[in-house]
Amino acid sequence: MSENISVLGLGLMGAALADSLLAAGHRVTVWNRTADKAAPLVAKGATRGVTPAEAVEAASLVIVCVLDYPATKDILRDASLDGRVVANLTTGRPAEAREMASWVAERGAEYLDGGIMAVPQMIATPGALILYSGSEQAYDRYEQAFAPMARPRYVGAEPGMAALLDLAMLTGMYGQIAGFLEAAALVTSAKYPLKDFTAELLVPWLNAMAAQQPVWAEKIESGDHRTEVSNLEVNRAGMENLARAFAEQGVGLDLLLPMKTIIDRRVARGLAHEGLSGLIEEL
Repeated sequence: MSENISVLGLGLMGAALADSLLAAGHRVTVWNRTADKAAPLVAKGATRGVTPAEAVEAASLVIVCVLDYPATKDILRDASLDGRVVANLTTGRPAEAREMASWVAERGAEYLDGGIMAVPQMIATPGALILYSGSEQAYDRYEQAFAPMARPRYVGAEPGMAALLDLAMLTGMYGQIAGFLEAAALVTSAKYPLKDFTAELLVPWLNAMAAQQPVWAEKIESGDHRTEVSNLEVNRAGMENLARAFAEQGVGLDLLLPMKTIIDRRVARGLAHEGLSGLIEEL
C-alpha cells in the first residue's frame, strides 16, 4: 500500500532511504537544508518541501535522518506534528531517544527511534537492518512501509532501546576491528602476506569463534562462568605470551592491553577457574 512519507535530511543515508521508498512506489516528500540535494530525488518523482513544516504537513509518516538529535529538534520545532508518526533514524544515545520521545509526544505525535545497521550503499539490500523502538502501534502501522529501506525489527516500547542496541552492535564491530588490526600488525611485522592470512586463516577462525557467543550469552545470563575449556588462568598466560611476542616483534598491543588488565585483575581475585565470560562482572 502506497503511503505519504516525508524524509527530512538528504545526506548519503537520508537520500538512500528516500530513494528506496520512491522505488517501492510510496509518495515521498523530501526536504534538506541545502535544497540542491533534493534534485536527483525530485527527478525520480519526489516532491520537494520548501520548509520542514511544509514537508511534515505533506505526510503522516515523517522520517528524519540528520546529523544529531539537536538538529532533529531544530528542523521539527516549527512543524505541526499532531497526529503524525515521527521515525527518527538519526544516530544518538538512549538518553537522547527517551528525551526526544517525550518532546514529540508533547506535540501530539507518536515516536519511533531507529538504529540503522547499514551503510548507505546497503540500503534496500538484504543485508541492511533497521532497529525500531518506541510506539508499537506506530511500528505495526508502518512496518510494511519501512521494509523497502531495510529489514525492520521492533525491539521494544522503551524509546532508547534501538539506540542502545545500535551502540552495542557497533561495540562488537569495533572490538572485531581492533582484533583484526592487532593481528594485521603482528603478521605484517613478519612480512607474511596479509591477504592470505586474512582470507585463509583469520576469517574462518573468527567465524568459528563467533559461533560460541550464544553459549557465552547463556553463561552471562545465568551468572555461571565455570568452564571446561580455557579458564582465565590459561588466558592470562596466553595474554602474557601475546604481550611479550608483540614487544619482541616491535608491535604495539595498545588495543588489547585493557583486556589483559581485566583478566589479570580477575585472576588476582581468585577467579582463575572461570571462563572469559566472567569478565563481564568487571564491566
